[in-house]
Amino acid sequence: MPKITGRAESGFVTRTRTPRPTLAQIAETAGVSISTVSKVLNGRDDVSTDTRVKVDSALRQHRYTRRGVSLSPPAVRAVDLVMSGLDGSWPASVASGLEAAAYEAGVHVVISKTRSGASANNHGAQDWVDRVVERGSAGVVLGLIEPAPDQLTRLRQAQIPIVVIDPLSDPPPDVVSVGTTNWAGAYEATTHLLDRGHRRIALVTGPPHHLYARARTAGYRSAMAAAGIDVEPAMIRYGTYDRASGAEQVRALCELPEPPTALFICSDHMAIGGYEALAAAGLRVPEDVSVVGFDDLPEARWVSPALTTVRQPLKDMGGSALRTLLRLMNGDEPESPRVELATTLVVRDSTAHRD
Repeated sequence: MPKITGRAESGFVTRTRTPRPTLAQIAETAGVSISTVSKVLNGRDDVSTDTRVKVDSALRQHRYTRRGVSLSPPAVRAVDLVMSGLDGSWPASVASGLEAAAYEAGVHVVISKTRSGASANNHGAQDWVDRVVERGSAGVVLGLIEPAPDQLTRLRQAQIPIVVIDPLSDPPPDVVSVGTTNWAGAYEATTHLLDRGHRRIALVTGPPHHLYARARTAGYRSAMAAAGIDVEPAMIRYGTYDRASGAEQVRALCELPEPPTALFICSDHMAIGGYEALAAAGLRVPEDVSVVGFDDLPEARWVSPALTTVRQPLKDMGGSALRTLLRLMNGDEPESPRVELATTLVVRDSTAHRD
């Protein structure tokens, strides 16, 4: 508010506005350069911790606020959805659910993908954090992205809350994540095959260092152990969640001296690749080999035979991530650092009883 001085002259009250502190004043108080103050304000990571503390202290001392920042929230806020890729049904489903929730909340969404290599260098080596901070985003949702420690630090310094969908590894305690019950879904899928008389059940999963791949592997192992079956190392294969790697891993399983009679493939895309490898080997689904996938993408209904798969509520994951982010933006504490939505086994035509 304008500062009112009480000096009256000739019946007038003089009103003067407290001057806004300049970056030069902040820099002088902190004993740093103006460019360093600017870096701190923009969440850059090329500033030492000690220097950042000095600048933060000077900003508080001068009660500095950025231009355009208001004590009351703007009529329309914008958030970022940053994903590792935008092609395919998985990101489309997540983005659709998030956008619907944002629309209901009156929030705008900016959708982008991470860049690396030559593509990033052509744009001044800006990473997604730079873009988010420059846009003045009120919050960020990440999909299938592993944020680096320095990126999380810069977001904290810019006071931009973050929610991660399907984190690739255990996030820090102060980072909220949204995912599904991967262990339970894998356990149910494997049990479904066991109940149909299969004992040689192979697993094709994602990279072993991914958090959800480990959970699905653990669910598979637990179901097999509950049935009293020892899992041979050769019956577990690791792919990269794409069609080509699914075909490659299933091809290797078909070449075993005693091939599996059933496959639990932890991705619908990899399962479709597995269909191709089985056909090339002269094997029929489900007469010769039963197959269960994971995700329940639209493609699972289009293939022949229609794929039995574990449904992830992808649209609900996007909506839940957005609503969780809004609570963080409003200063509310999360109920839990990890939100897990239930999976469901969808039985179609790709599994059969073993004679």
